[in-house]
Amino acid sequence: MVDFALRWVFAFVLVVATYNPTQWNYTRWALNNYAEQTALVVFLGLVLAIGYIIYIRATLRSIGPFGMLLVAALFGSLIWVLFDFGLLSLENRNAQVWLGLFALSLVLGVGLSWSIIRRRLSGQVDMDDIDEEQ
Repeated sequence: MVDFALRWVFAFVLVVATYNPTQWNYTRWALNNYAEQTALVVFLGLVLAIGYIIYIRATLRSIGPFGMLLVAALFGSLIWVLFDFGLLSLENRNAQVWLGLFALSLVLGVGLSWSIIRRRLSGQVDMDDIDEEQ
């Protein structure tokens, strides 16, 4: 469980660092500072892009596009259930953005952790795991 939590936390930081409803995000900072700090904007943009490439590539390899859609639908339906039971209000736009960021980070976290999750649930070992043990 710690493995998944750590991967999810990094995914959440990546997504929230890119954009969030506060003033503390790369997108807003880059738009405001591109003219004065072009080199730093490009450098940090590339760092974020590398993070996304790692997460998205691993997610696509482990659960594929259909799996990504399925995990997103699962979290979307959970939000719907919470809304229907009155536990969640969707009137606040910022809360909606935070929910979307949380859901996106969970999709990326599940994708990066899927082989570990599947191994624990099924007892099956991935081919990569066998190669590492030898």
